[in-house]
Amino acid sequence: MQTVEQFHKELNEAVDFIKGQITFEPKIGIILGTGLGSLVDGIEMIGTVDYDKIPHFPVSTVESHAGRLLFGNLGGKTVVCMQGRFHYYEGYSFQQIAFPVRVMKALGMETLIVSNAAGGMNPNFVAGDIMVIKDHINFFPGNPLIGPNDGNWGNRFPDMYEVYNCALVDMARKVALEQGLRIQEGIYVGLTGPCLETAAEYRMLRGFGADAVGMSTVPEVITAHHQHNKILAFSIGTDMGLADSMHPCSLEDVIGTASRAEPKLRDLIAGCVKRM
Repeated sequence: MQTVEQFHKELNEAVDFIKGQITFEPKIGIILGTGLGSLVDGIEMIGTVDYDKIPHFPVSTVESHAGRLLFGNLGGKTVVCMQGRFHYYEGYSFQQIAFPVRVMKALGMETLIVSNAAGGMNPNFVAGDIMVIKDHINFFPGNPLIGPNDGNWGNRFPDMYEVYNCALVDMARKVALEQGLRIQEGIYVGLTGPCLETAAEYRMLRGFGADAVGMSTVPEVITAHHQHNKILAFSIGTDMGLADSMHPCSLEDVIGTASRAEPKLRDLIAGCVKRM
């Protein structure tokens, strides 16, 4: 198991490399999910760094995940954007999935905005709806905080109260109202994937109180919360996992629905960033 010293050595090498490529201190980090890569269109770009050039950084293997860090200005704020994220089903450990969140913190990030494509399970939702996440259920077989704890990052046993910042959730409601955008609110459950859920699993997860299900977000959010970042997160419901009305679903379907809903989420995130 990696020691705290080894982790900081790798972290410092990654951060030093990025700082050698671009002089910039982002206050807001943004993680873009499947089919949401063009959200970067509204960013006034300062520079980019490819993942495969950064020491110890994972590399995206999923279609539609470009694999680069983008630095720029959005709504008058300095941001770093992950255009492509990492998943447990790709073979990465939870510590590897968390590594970019640690890097963004070391670069100056104070607030993390996360987006993902998810399966909607609330019968009041429809495909293409945007859901602001109010809480999550962790069904991953692990946790990015397992292993040695560095007290400089956060507590050994972090309190999970208000992981998703209530003030930011309220702000998202107000921005959506101003934009005439209907958004949903709910609970996200994270599973490993890569297969989608069976009807029986959708029924079980809905019974636990979850409104949307996906294969990401929870490890990154736990890491960000551990290091005292404020967090705002959104899901686009790209398909409906309703146990009694199942239908075939492909990656192309997911990306297509996400792409159609993306302009709404782009404007919502931009509006939220402007108010931060």
